[in-house]
Amino acid sequence: MKIKYPVIVEGKYDKIKITSLFEATVITTDGFGIFNKKEKLSLIRSLAQKGKIILLTDSDGGGHLIRSYIKTAVSPDKIINLYTPKIEGKEKRKTEASKEGILGVEGTDKDILYSLLSPFCEENGGGSVDKTPITKADLYAYGLSGRADSKEKRANLLTRLGLPNDMTSNAMLSAINILYSREEFEKLL
Repeated sequence: MKIKYPVIVEGKYDKIKITSLFEATVITTDGFGIFNKKEKLSLIRSLAQKGKIILLTDSDGGGHLIRSYIKTAVSPDKIINLYTPKIEGKEKRKTEASKEGILGVEGTDKDILYSLLSPFCEENGGGSVDKTPITKADLYAYGLSGRADSKEKRANLLTRLGLPNDMTSNAMLSAINILYSREEFEKLL
């Protein structure tokens, strides 16, 4: 199932969990790294200017702190706040439970995540994106990949768009498809 809105989570294991269950654009805050990464917060703001975002952080103190920080930067009407239940336990990959002893997004049962996120899936009336996406072939045609100066061109474009400079070409492509129509992107180029 495809989630219409970008999903903001804390870390890479949360992202892996969500993308194993849904087709979605998932942005990580890199945990508390969000406090030091202006580009990451700028990306989240840009996504929220184009439409709603889903905020799904852990239900512990750290998750609430990250959620509060994002909520100060993004208009409340652009945020869909989803919360995982507080369930005691530890994630399988960890040797010890978290400080508060509860599961985070990565440890949340898939059925719970389905119930939280399925209302925002296109298949369930969550809406569909009505535009022709920009593809990897387009990036090549525009000189943004596969050429000697492509990396520099991508970096310049990302800076101009206010997106993180260290985005991979795949992440950049995802962000561009969320933020811009083909027509808007071609005008930017």
